[in-house]
Amino acid sequence: MAEEDARRVDAMFHALADRTRRDILRRVLAGEHSVSALAVAYDMSFAAVQKHVAVLEKAGLLTKRRNGREQLASGDVAAVRSVASMLAELEQVWRGRIGRIDALIASDPEQKD
Repeated sequence: MAEEDARRVDAMFHALADRTRRDILRRVLAGEHSVSALAVAYDMSFAAVQKHVAVLEKAGLLTKRRNGREQLASGDVAAVRSVASMLAELEQVWRGRIGRIDALIASDPEQKD
């Protein structure tokens, strides 16, 4: 994996590590929301919500556009799918390891049932 790709993956997982950011992402994947409307939904300052949105934007999980004075946020479905694909690949690695461990245990003559 190229260094730039690795940084992007790190940014995505960092962004998804926070519960508030995951909730914001769920909301903007369902439909475009203004940052102001998002801020109303949380018990934190507008600036704090803006920072969460900025982390998601930097990770490429959402995009923002201006409509007059409003900043509108939309989820990037393709980016979320890429995260899901990465997780599926990791799951396959672990399933392979578990399969090999199971095979070793099954072939152990001292294994008791």
